[in-house]
Amino acid sequence: MLNQNPEQIARDNIDRQLMACGWIIQDKKKFNLAAGLGIAIREYQTDIGPADYVLFVDKKPVGIIEAKREEEGVRLTTVEDQSSQYANAKLRLLNNDPLPFVYESTGEVTRFTDYRDPKPRSRNVFTFHRPETFVQWLSQPKTLRARLHDIPALPVDGLRDCQITAITNLEQSFRDQKPKALIQMATGSGKTFTAITFVYRLLKYAKAKRILFLVDTKNLGEQAEGEFRAYTANDDNRLFTELYGVTRLNSSFIPNDSQVYISTIQRMYSILKETELDESAEEENPNERAYQSKEPIPVGYNEKVPIEFFDFIVIDECHRSIYNLWKQVLDYFDVFQIGLTATPDNRTFGYFNQNLVSDYGYEKAVIDGVLVPYNVFTIETEITKNGSVIKMGEQVDKRERLTRKKFWEALDEDEAYSGKQLDKDIVNPSTIRTIIKATKDNLPMMFPDRVDSNGHFEVPKLLIFAKTDSHAEDIIDIVREEFGEENKFCKKITYRSDEDPKSVLQQFRNDYYPRIAVTVDMIATGTDIRPLEVLLFMRDVKSRSYYEQMKGRGTRTCSLEELRAKGTPMAKYSKDHFVIIDAIGVEQSQKTDSRPLEKLPGLSLKDVLQSVAMGNTSEDMLTTLANRLIRLDQQLKDKDKQQFSEKANGLTITQVVKKLLHAYDPDVIANDELRIRSEMRGQAPMEIEKAITKANQELIEQAVAVFHNPDLRDFIVDIRKKYDQIIDVVNIDSVTKIGWVKDHAEAATALITDFKQWIEKHKDEITALQIFYAQDYKNRSLTYKMIKDLYEVLVVEKPALKLNLLWDAFATEEDSEAADTLIKRAPRTEKPKQELVLLVSLLRKVVGQDEWLTAYDKTVDLKFQEWAFKKQAGAGIKFTVQQMHWLRMMKDYVANSFCVEKDDFDLPPFNAEGGLSKLWALFGDQTDAIIKELNEVLAA
Repeated sequence: MLNQNPEQIARDNIDRQLMACGWIIQDKKKFNLAAGLGIAIREYQTDIGPADYVLFVDKKPVGIIEAKREEEGVRLTTVEDQSSQYANAKLRLLNNDPLPFVYESTGEVTRFTDYRDPKPRSRNVFTFHRPETFVQWLSQPKTLRARLHDIPALPVDGLRDCQITAITNLEQSFRDQKPKALIQMATGSGKTFTAITFVYRLLKYAKAKRILFLVDTKNLGEQAEGEFRAYTANDDNRLFTELYGVTRLNSSFIPNDSQVYISTIQRMYSILKETELDESAEEENPNERAYQSKEPIPVGYNEKVPIEFFDFIVIDECHRSIYNLWKQVLDYFDVFQIGLTATPDNRTFGYFNQNLVSDYGYEKAVIDGVLVPYNVFTIETEITKNGSVIKMGEQVDKRERLTRKKFWEALDEDEAYSGKQLDKDIVNPSTIRTIIKATKDNLPMMFPDRVDSNGHFEVPKLLIFAKTDSHAEDIIDIVREEFGEENKFCKKITYRSDEDPKSVLQQFRNDYYPRIAVTVDMIATGTDIRPLEVLLFMRDVKSRSYYEQMKGRGTRTCSLEELRAKGTPMAKYSKDHFVIIDAIGVEQSQKTDSRPLEKLPGLSLKDVLQSVAMGNTSEDMLTTLANRLIRLDQQLKDKDKQQFSEKANGLTITQVVKKLLHAYDPDVIANDELRIRSEMRGQAPMEIEKAITKANQELIEQAVAVFHNPDLRDFIVDIRKKYDQIIDVVNIDSVTKIGWVKDHAEAATALITDFKQWIEKHKDEITALQIFYAQDYKNRSLTYKMIKDLYEVLVVEKPALKLNLLWDAFATEEDSEAADTLIKRAPRTEKPKQELVLLVSLLRKVVGQDEWLTAYDKTVDLKFQEWAFKKQAGAGIKFTVQQMHWLRMMKDYVANSFCVEKDDFDLPPFNAEGGLSKLWALFGDQTDAIIKELNEVLAA
């Protein structure tokens, strides 16, 4: 209806919601309480005035709705006194008791209070409750929140201390009516058992109606179902499923006769949306893979699953998939929420209102003997660390990424690659072989009790984390070859494995074979493999929580009997630790809590291009295309980029990406709007809005115009395929560092101590050291010759000392210190390549000029930026472009030669640009002061 005021709009929205929830809405002058179970009468008169809505169930008044316009949503709690007065008032013609169910609503935001609760407290609800629900609630002598006070003390027999703490604190949280609670328990400490125990108590003592156990992968749902079916409470000899119904949802149908429902969050979302979901969509964590719209498709009310269908939701792995699109599932239900995780991040703490009822991390679990500790064994190879080069003209194998089809090709230019490109752009079988061989050779040292009298070594259960399925295939081939074993010795466990992944996983957990399993991500979380004793990381992990989950595969305890029975019959001791073999630097790499940025990871590049060409120009689609092109730009060679431009009307990939991102950039759109409003000032508002809409559409059309050319689309798809993996069989890898991390730490300490003792011994003899130790070093000139002299003395007296190894030693020491003290520091700068700069960097660290290991040239860069900013701040001088160019040249010279003097301006790079005379022309009588000031500032 047009021209409605805000109050009328709010009431129309409330009417629609009430009708959807099964209420019949009537006018106070024409009411019929026999028309249905639930009747909502507008403007019903009370002894203090008309109430906006009075709710009747089975002809009896039970509740009040106080309606407010949408703008009042931020102040709904201030209306509670008013709605409470109506609830306590006498209704016209009735001698009623106070009405227990009270809502305040704008039609967009609704709050609800059950005044029968102990300490009644309002809460946000998605919509209104059904009349049938009120009938059920009123038939019970106590409300759910009151019944939570009736839960008896926890019997502790058979429970670990951490489980007792979690359940006891959670039940107190329930009694305090806190809507959300977070349980942090280390992987392997019994999170699911803890959850089933408190679920059992909620059903038995609090008479909870239904409880939803929410997971984010089908695998976790199946495991949870198995644990529910195997659970026996310590106060009842019957199985859980003999007492309560347990249903794992695998279709859109929800039976209403169970007490526990297990579902993936994506299935519950599809049920609320009344759409079908293929089981394949439940195989992977949706936060990592599935389509995520910037504007989530809103969940609407579903009368088959009303908001009160569940009383509690238990969210497993709650740090992962309860945000963005999926959060709506949790917002929909009127429930208590309990999160379970081993690795919460700040987001998780925030979502659960910082109500951490259990804080039982890995370290505590190890101390209690609930989990086993681990040792780290490093394998570092030359190529994983420094990469390599395949020379032009070499005949190399190339392999299509998906089909793995090979073909020969001669390189037409040198192919240099870094360690990070391994197993993505470049496959070096020698690197994989070197790591596997080093692992095989060192396992007997790690597990000396596994060798029999004939010298036969029994390989412990070992899990390898690979980068991709293709990488996993390469690893499996080499593992079988290097260990001299048959197919069943090493198998792959991934979502795309040819064998049923669950059966292979079952074999790995319980049978002798396979001894070694290779996975990409399937068993990173939620899988109990007690006999597992070694984790080999051949892929890096940037997510802190995901890495902790991956490590958690090895943390579980295992008795000697179970270890022997489930695959390692030669074991002589129970599992008291596990080993992480770090072959990729995963222990040292920076970890974050970030998540993928791509919006449409499930679509191929070809499909994205076709969609855009067909007119799908949504923000998600254009953002995804931009993201794919950015990645492509990093891979293409110059000649390929030139071809792209020729087919894209002369635009570079960067320019095309910029247009795609600008199409929906709020700042760009806002600037266009301001421009149009300014240019059309005085014209009809409708014309102005039409022009703004047209300008927005033109931005989008300009962004996608080049993709109407099929030749460009074909070129992008074909050029992506061209970049197949190169198989580097030319460069043979070798181990550069191997051993236990604690041994590395001891060696690093010894190296640092030796260097510090040498410095201390010579600090009064060598000029460079005197300057470093002098209190007035700012006023002393450290020259290139001094550092050169120091370096030559060091080489003569300590010929075995390598400065690059000394840098690594300091890095090891700092990493250990940061880990022990939980200090956060900025990422370390790259190791200087020039020996003298490296020496100065180390000296600054030793004497305390730099708190953390920092490349001297980077220190100089930073100090120069600060100096230049201060010099030009406020009313200070303003350097010209030419002056700044010369100042930067001087800065770069200092970074490599430690000071700059007048004679140096006769040398490169200064002499090529005019030398000292040009410097005088630029700075005049300030020249000497500038040289002196730069030397002092940059040396500090």
